[in-house]
Amino acid sequence: MNPKTAVKEEVKLPEQIIVLMDGNEMAATAASQINYHVMGYYPITPSTDIAENLDRKKADGEHDIVMIPGDGEHGAAGSCYGAAAAGGRVFNATSAQGLLYALEQLPVQSGTRFPMVLNIVCRSVSGPLDIRGDHSDIMFALNTGWIILMAKDQQMVYDMNIIAVRIGEHDEVRLPVIVASDGFFTSHQKRRVKIFTDQSVVQDFVGPCNTPYHVLDTQKPTTIGAYMNDPDYINNKKQQSLAMEAAYRIAPQIIREYAEISGRHYPLVDTYRMEDAEAALFILNSAYDIAKEAVDILRSEGKKVGVATAYMLRPFPLKEIQETFRSLKALCVADRQESFGGWGGNMTIEIKAALKDDPQNKSIIFSRIYGLGGMELSLGDAVELLNEAYEAAKSGRVKSIMEYIGATAGDPAKAADDTGMPLTAQETDPGIVRLEEDVKTGKMVVRGVNPRELTRMPKRIAPGHGACPGCGIFPALNAFLRGINGYVVMLFHTGCGMICTTPYPQTSHRMTYIHNLFQNGAATIAGAVEMYHERKRRGEIPQDEEITFIVVTGDGGNDIGMGPTIGAALRNHKMILLEYDNEGYMNTGHQLSFTTPFAHATSTSHVGPKQHGKQTHHKDTVQILNACHIPYIFTACETNHIDLTRKAVKAQTYANEEGFVFAKILSACPLNWRIKDSECRKVLQAFIDCCFFPIYEVEHGITTLNYDPEEKKKRIPVVEWLKLMGKTRHLTQPDFKADLERIEAEVERRWRRMKAMHESPVL
Repeated sequence: MNPKTAVKEEVKLPEQIIVLMDGNEMAATAASQINYHVMGYYPITPSTDIAENLDRKKADGEHDIVMIPGDGEHGAAGSCYGAAAAGGRVFNATSAQGLLYALEQLPVQSGTRFPMVLNIVCRSVSGPLDIRGDHSDIMFALNTGWIILMAKDQQMVYDMNIIAVRIGEHDEVRLPVIVASDGFFTSHQKRRVKIFTDQSVVQDFVGPCNTPYHVLDTQKPTTIGAYMNDPDYINNKKQQSLAMEAAYRIAPQIIREYAEISGRHYPLVDTYRMEDAEAALFILNSAYDIAKEAVDILRSEGKKVGVATAYMLRPFPLKEIQETFRSLKALCVADRQESFGGWGGNMTIEIKAALKDDPQNKSIIFSRIYGLGGMELSLGDAVELLNEAYEAAKSGRVKSIMEYIGATAGDPAKAADDTGMPLTAQETDPGIVRLEEDVKTGKMVVRGVNPRELTRMPKRIAPGHGACPGCGIFPALNAFLRGINGYVVMLFHTGCGMICTTPYPQTSHRMTYIHNLFQNGAATIAGAVEMYHERKRRGEIPQDEEITFIVVTGDGGNDIGMGPTIGAALRNHKMILLEYDNEGYMNTGHQLSFTTPFAHATSTSHVGPKQHGKQTHHKDTVQILNACHIPYIFTACETNHIDLTRKAVKAQTYANEEGFVFAKILSACPLNWRIKDSECRKVLQAFIDCCFFPIYEVEHGITTLNYDPEEKKKRIPVVEWLKLMGKTRHLTQPDFKADLERIEAEVERRWRRMKAMHESPVL
């Protein structure tokens, strides 16, 4: 046969199917096919769906990944580090503040050279709070020592997650890897994509997990993370730098090998119509395809423009960037974040540095900040940016080195208070509450709480918020606040109660309000409390001006926030911390929290053949705080609002005169409990009457049971409570008999303990 006429035999690729998936589903699918050993995780929008999808697959028996729900992103990162140090494959996903909270752990993992894969679903960093997509989070990771791959679309999320394992675990690299995709643009939009039908193709590509040293090797005990002096530490960093250089050298070959089985190839820098471009745009991830369309429009006008993006940020593709932009006259770098004070975004700074080191490059380089807080890059915006670069190429000048695209001047007419004047001290004091002390018991007694008078009081949280119908947060909070007289400074953790009351520029709060993140509200108000008392001492605040400080947490906020809560309690700051307990992370879509009861179904504790809901009993937050020996603790429920208001009166008195107060209020979430909003009070009362949620208070260590369903002949079986909610109705089925019996036994144990504490002053 003449070799010139020989037809090259077509290489048959492993079978793939076309599916309709979003980016989070693709990340979960890749992780499931890889079959990691462990995933440590904590829910945060918009990355939460990755863990949810993996948990659903776990319940259905599609993978064997051990799912570890963290107490926060910092804890989840620690679990991942420990699992990686134990020699297995590890996976995680987070976003925005979650990445920042975990950030301390990232250099620890890279510095000790334990690979894993972390998906960052990019989102705006607070504050103020915004949950939509930009790149302000991923840029914080540039200096953590992790390899960073960029996935511009849903297909790349799948592919990069598979490629990441090979790069990170390579013998010359051994570094953890981040796969970054755009929040909502990529994570939540569905596209037609391809996945391998046989997961063994994926597993053969990534190969067996081979860890040269780990803490489970009993024959070779090892020390991980030793203390280092000079020159050992600098030598360690040099080795880490060499590993990153190796990743730069090795990654293209691994990407080519993946292309051989998938048919999809990803260069470190991808370009579009750059061959003869005089001006160009550099832009990352999901906006790249929009920019391509803009290039086509300007090319049709005879303008020589192009666009480029990078699929790897660490190691930075230095040579590829230099070669791509060498002949340009002008380059606009579009950043979806700003390095404040650095005169541009991080990509602008890095590209300028790269091109400065290329003596052949004479480009004008300028920065344009776009798309913050999830603002879309329109086709018109992309055309404008390219036109600006083209004009700079022609004129040799640019009007400014950095500007924002899409920002507008503030409107004084949009004042950030839409609820009228704040309430006065007189309006919040009905003048009917009288405090007495029982001389026999030493306990505080509240008398004169008149429901008719209390209903006339204006609400501190005004109507018009965006809570779901039947939400228990606001009836409970308003009943509590009726017992609080005078001025209030209230902090809300992130959660449903926070988000639906403060959509800028409106607010539902007729009192001073501050927001801080889940993990640090107690510490924030503790600082405000101590400043208040110190300024009073110095005479900067009138001595007769009384302020009550309250932190509101919930939606699982006293998991991630438990450390600061205990810290504030142990310091005994004069403040109230109120937890509304709706048994889950409702704000992010009902994931399990540690307040979620055993065997309850959530979006990260699915019910299926291989999993029966949450696998541990709920955390008793009240007794944890009781162990801190604070002056006053109570539980309450809106079904008895008089009891709740009386306890609020006590809480304010104890907080202002003695110290830290903790309150736990049972709060209905009809959406995620899967009940009708008209049934909320019935279900809440069932919580109490089956003895799952006792109503009691603790004053100076003495426990008083305020409501005993046994004495009132109202106690019901636990199963009567469980069958009322869609999230627990499975527990009434024969297959779940053992789970039901375990719940009944635990409820009975805790109830008997509570009765004993009520009956004995020494317990």
